Amino acid sequence: MEKRENFSRKRMAILSALQETTVHPTADWVYSQLKPKYPDLSLGTVYRNLKKFCETGKAASVGVIGGQEHFDANTTPHAHLVCDSCGAVVDVFQEFFPQEELQTLSQDLACRIQGAQVTFRGLCPNCSKETPQS
Repeated sequence: MEKRENFSRKRMAILSALQETTVHPTADWVYSQLKPKYPDLSLGTVYRNLKKFCETGKAASVGVIGGQEHFDANTTPHAHLVCDSCGAVVDVFQEFFPQEELQTLSQDLACRIQGAQVTFRGLCPNCSKETPQS
């Protein structure tokens, strides 16, 4: 019974760590944030829980960037900008595909589109300041 309780506390800590940041963290980042407080936490536990949060809609995968999957607790429809210089992931809060457009596209293609993800590539605000435009 004690093990189940620890698992729940760890799971809630993982979700809280994800919800309390805007850096679109990797499992490694979440693990490093929580390991001091939970010495028996394993990286596998973090990975499993992040995947479970994605399956249940509590989080979303931003995709693999720089060889590691990044996650986002903000599941409202929005796009991302991935910085080609530093690898930062920046939220872009603009709706690019309103639901009615997805419905029209579904009808045109005779399929059922349930959502869309948009990822821009370029320079984040910090790197854009450091790199003069050509």
